[in-house]
Amino acid sequence: MSTHTVWHEHHVSQKQRSILKQQKPCILWFTGLSGSGKSTVANAVENLLFGMNKHTYLLDGDNVRQGLNKGLGFSEADRVENIRRVGEVANLFCDAGLIVVTAFISPFEKDREMVRRMAMQGQFVEVFIDAPLSVCEQRDPKGLYKKARAGEIKDFTGIDSPYDVPLNPEIHVINDGISIEEAAKQVVAYLRDTAYI
Repeated sequence: MSTHTVWHEHHVSQKQRSILKQQKPCILWFTGLSGSGKSTVANAVENLLFGMNKHTYLLDGDNVRQGLNKGLGFSEADRVENIRRVGEVANLFCDAGLIVVTAFISPFEKDREMVRRMAMQGQFVEVFIDAPLSVCEQRDPKGLYKKARAGEIKDFTGIDSPYDVPLNPEIHVINDGISIEEAAKQVVAYLRDTAYI
C-alpha cells in the first residue's frame, strides 16, 4: 500500500448524483450456491429497474473474473481478494449514484460483512437466493457440480468447500418452484418498500 497518496475530494457529491438520478444508491449483493439462480434473478431485477428508468450496473462473478479479477483462482485467499475488489468497485459505482446489482457466490460470511463495512450505512442490501443443493445440482447450468462430484474441481462451494448461509439477509428469496419474474419482483418490492426507488 502506498503511503504517498491522499484522498481527493470531489466537488459533486453522492447525494447530488442521487438527486439527479431520482433514486437512492445501494449495492444489491446477491449470494447463493452455484445454480441457485443468482445471475438470472439479478439480470431480471436489473431489467425491471431499467424499465422504471432507474440507473443500474450489474457486476457478475464470471464476467469480473475475465477482466478485473483475471488471474485469481479459487483458493480461500483468492476468493477473499475477489470479493474485496468487487466490493471496492461496487462502492465506486454506488458513489456514482447507481443501484449496483452484484451476483457472486461469496460463500464466506466474513467476506460479505467486509463489503457491508465498506459501504455507507444503509447502502448494502444482502439478497440471499436460496435454493436447496439438490435443486442446484439438478439445474447445474455449467456442469460444475458434475465435475466437482467427479473430483475434477477442488474447493467447490457446497461440495468440498463450505457455504455460510446468510443469517439476516435484507432479502431472502426462496428460488424453488417460483418463476424468475416472481423472484425479481420480490427484490424490486423491497426496494420500493424501503424507498430506494
